[in-house]
Amino acid sequence: ILTGLFLAMHYTSDIATAFSSIAHICRDVNYGWLIRNMHANGASFFFICIYLHIGRGLYYGSYLYKETWNIGVILLLLTMMTAFVGYVL
Repeated sequence: ILTGLFLAMHYTSDIATAFSSIAHICRDVNYGWLIRNMHANGASFFFICIYLHIGRGLYYGSYLYKETWNIGVILLLLTMMTAFVGYVL
């Protein structure tokens, strides 16, 4: 989240200037390329942790606790939707 805030300070979401703002972040902002890569790799690592957590829940039979499992599925879907919006930006 912290890297996303740093990126948002320099990002422009206008259709005409979105790509140039990414180029500006990578080329002109001090360590902008590093912040962008940390943001992308951090998001990937976060989803790896989520999938490992789901796998552990399946292995130990946590799906038998319906309410807890359903809340986890809802959180997974919300996380995936948030990641999609971040990817589209």
